[in-house]
Amino acid sequence: MSVTIYGIPNCDTMRKARSWLAEHGVAATFHDYRKDGVPQARLEGWVAKLGWEKLLNRSGTTFRKLPPELREALDTDRALALMLEHPAMIRRPVLEGPDVLLVGFRPDDYAKALSGPSDPDQAP
Repeated sequence: MSVTIYGIPNCDTMRKARSWLAEHGVAATFHDYRKDGVPQARLEGWVAKLGWEKLLNRSGTTFRKLPPELREALDTDRALALMLEHPAMIRRPVLEGPDVLLVGFRPDDYAKALSGPSDPDQAP
């Protein structure tokens, strides 16, 4: 399986996630969304599947530095606009692959999502 991991390179959580993927033999392409951004259609797809609340990093420095009027009364359109303008506001990592879309790094979630489909009829 090959996946794309979205984030920024100097994030400790990103380093942990990328190390986990390498240690478990999962081929991963890194996409630096601070440098390369995230296409609007892709971000809209993530929001449709996960909700903007899960994707918007409200605890990060970039969000906290916004004027109060931009931080308040958020809805889907405003949150999308903020994340497109300031990709560092997107939680990281975002892991995307065939039938996989995860936000954040939890080893158990990665193991469950990235293990191949199991067939209980086949003996080991």
